[in-house]
Amino acid sequence: MTRRIISFLPLLVVAVLLGFFVVGLQMDPRRLPSALLHQPLPAFALDGLPGRAPPLTDSAQLTGQVALVNFFGSWCAACIQEHPMLNRIQAEGVAPLHGIAFQDKPQATLRFLARHGDPYDRVGYDTTNRIAIEFGVTGAPETFVIDKAGVIRHKHVGPITEDDWVDTLRPMIEDLQDG
Repeated sequence: MTRRIISFLPLLVVAVLLGFFVVGLQMDPRRLPSALLHQPLPAFALDGLPGRAPPLTDSAQLTGQVALVNFFGSWCAACIQEHPMLNRIQAEGVAPLHGIAFQDKPQATLRFLARHGDPYDRVGYDTTNRIAIEFGVTGAPETFVIDKAGVIRHKHVGPITEDDWVDTLRPMIEDLQDG
């Protein structure tokens, strides 16, 4: 009897692992849980980019109106892909769009913005990557919707597509502005 149980043990282990695999395949990797959702944004102080004004220097600048905060880097291929959409979002003027450059050198960030357009109302430079860690950023680009009270209402992982903007982010921003 014990030999039969032992002979079926590998099959049982494979079945359990297969179950985890099937469940994992059904999950959307862009929907990463964030402990900061519905929490006040972390207090921070940032340096501005040299020669670019106005800077995003502290978290207090993100209160009083609904805003988007986009973490990006010049090294990020997905950020280049997303940039035309950010330029469109800025042109529509629905809400201020602020950028936080991280894991980058200031001059590389300035060249990136000169080459691809500068859609940001304010840009902060995260010299230590501490702010990205406090926001729970797992990679770039990531964009956060901040309400008027400075509370994080949404985290978008990856490049913003037109569908993301039209179906999710813009309606959310408009609802937050109205309510």
